[in-house]
Amino acid sequence: MKLRPLAALLCLVPLMARAEQVGEVGVDWTGNDIIIEAVADPDVAGVTCHVAYFERGLVDRLTKGNWFEDPSNASIACRQTGPIEIGDIDRDDDGEDVFRASRSIILKSLRVKRIYDEANRTLIYLVHAREVADGSAKLAISTVPLYGSDAE
Repeated sequence: MKLRPLAALLCLVPLMARAEQVGEVGVDWTGNDIIIEAVADPDVAGVTCHVAYFERGLVDRLTKGNWFEDPSNASIACRQTGPIEIGDIDRDDDGEDVFRASRSIILKSLRVKRIYDEANRTLIYLVHAREVADGSAKLAISTVPLYGSDAE
């Protein structure tokens, strides 16, 4: 059966958090919106991040071209939303992706990365755009301190 190799490949893909849209703000008459999504960290129970990003409307796409891409701008705020329990997380300096969503057909993605600052007992969440050719300096960070919690 031809689906077996595909199923095996999908098992190798790391599980990413799913985002749930919790807000949408219209910013102009052309259909441009700011989307706000909640992303629960799949490996750290009790932490939720809210990510806001710009989504271009149809009129904006028609008048300005660049049909298949949204801007890289994003903002993030992460908070403790319950008892924190740290699962099997990557503790390297480069951290690991918690969430990723496409911002163009193939070349750009919006990512949330978690980095564990063990010395300061803090989880750092970074939102940024990843592009194949031209990297973007548009980023935002949020931290969740573990001080006073039993999380290790």
